[in-house]
Amino acid sequence: MIYIATFYSHFGAVRFKKECKKENITAEAMPVPRDLSSSCGTCVKFETDKDIASFTWSQEVEQVVEITESGYVTHYHVELSNS
Repeated sequence: MIYIATFYSHFGAVRFKKECKKENITAEAMPVPRDLSSSCGTCVKFETDKDIASFTWSQEVEQVVEITESGYVTHYHVELSNS
């Protein structure tokens, strides 16, 4: 499956891409698609057959969506509190 992860900073995207490489996950940094929002404008598209529900996401990850034929399906999204 193909996913897109968005980040709060460009540094977070670069770090995530390096982590993917360590785990033998194909990944590429690219501009965030217009349909998705991001704090930094850089995302990482990655492909894996692993169950991403078991992934531990760093605090740098804003959201992770799966690319499907009908659009994006959100698998992880940080909810910001108003407190």
